[in-house]
Amino acid sequence: MKTKPMTMLLAMLAGWMNQQQQQIINYLKEENQILKTELLKATGKKRIILNDSQRRRLAILARKIDRVRMETVKRFDSPNISDYFITKVGTVGSEKV
Repeated sequence: MKTKPMTMLLAMLAGWMNQQQQQIINYLKEENQILKTELLKATGKKRIILNDSQRRRLAILARKIDRVRMETVKRFDSPNISDYFITKVGTVGSEKV
């Protein structure tokens, strides 16, 4: 079975893009950890309290990610941030649930 050159090129490009995205994600995770540490030093508070607008912005993004992947993401406030808005507020973004 022969592999077409274009297929091979696309597979290599996809692998390279995945690697680049993973490096960016790792950088952002480390940056968040550093900022959390500096916040703890500055304020003495370990937990970051988000307002409703900030929670809503996170909930909109969280709804696009399945639960398995969300478990790997360390969140600031609530373990089920999108569930919070469904039960308490009743909306996520402009959608009524």
